[in-house]
Amino acid sequence: MLRDIVSSVFLLGGALFCLVGAFGLLRFPDLLSRLQAATKPQTIGLIMVLIGVGLQLRFVDAVGLVLVALLQVITAPVLSQLVGRAAYRTGIIEKSMLVHDHLGDRLRREGLEPPKRETPRDR
Repeated sequence: MLRDIVSSVFLLGGALFCLVGAFGLLRFPDLLSRLQAATKPQTIGLIMVLIGVGLQLRFVDAVGLVLVALLQVITAPVLSQLVGRAAYRTGIIEKSMLVHDHLGDRLRREGLEPPKRETPRDR
């Protein structure tokens, strides 16, 4: 009985995290904020769902879920970083939204200028 209650809490909590992440994808205004909403709550939500499912399975069957969680934890942040960097390098990121432009500073130090994208205000 206790296992069912704890499993239900993890399943519902994970579903709630995923729902909040999906809402953030729709609500946030720019790409970088949407990347945060796509990685952090979705990863935590999936791990919570996997824990909830794992509590209902035998230990031997639940071990495979650890691999799923590990792959999610490794791939989601890396993919988010690559998408954000590609967006920055193509000029899609609005520089005024950044608090501090670490990548732009590094590119300027290396003699590479970050791309300047024409905004509607520039026209």
